[in-house]
Amino acid sequence: EEAVKRGYLNTDSEFMKKDLHGGSCSVTALIRNGNLIVSNAGDCRAVISKGGVAKALTSDHRPSREDERDRIETLGGYVDLCRGVWRIQGSLAVSRSIGDRHLKQWVTAEPETKVIRIEPEHDLLILASDGLWDKVSNQEAVDTARQFCVGNNKQQALLACKKLAELAVSRGSLDDTSVMLIKLKQYI
Repeated sequence: EEAVKRGYLNTDSEFMKKDLHGGSCSVTALIRNGNLIVSNAGDCRAVISKGGVAKALTSDHRPSREDERDRIETLGGYVDLCRGVWRIQGSLAVSRSIGDRHLKQWVTAEPETKVIRIEPEHDLLILASDGLWDKVSNQEAVDTARQFCVGNNKQQALLACKKLAELAVSRGSLDDTSVMLIKLKQYI
């Protein structure tokens, strides 16, 4: 967990050395010795399928979360509702990210991390940006992906990712939509 945290913070530090504006959220997964280590900063999410039942392994970092709002306010920032969306300083709708220099005193790149043991019932892991999750539920994403990847000898994970992105776009997603799918059976 400490190594992942250092990786996120080092990435943020290197990003901040550049003359760049904006920022990015992140979700990562590391599989080692049968353990799955997932981390996120922002509203990218990791969802696992256990026998077809979806479970979020990460929690979105939004200013509407009480713990995130308290952290921001303790640091002297404020959170308010702008046109139906909770934002930091009336600007950013996520409370953790890499970059976002103009809000860095309140927006951290420190990830939250969870470690679980991969079990035989775990079949898929979906890592995706909010472009997917804002339009497609965790369970719906798992249901869609499993059609292409579970009980199927063909390697169709890429097609499943494409179908999920298309589903989000068909529902009006205009945000970045990145999707990665990992078949977990080989890691048990």
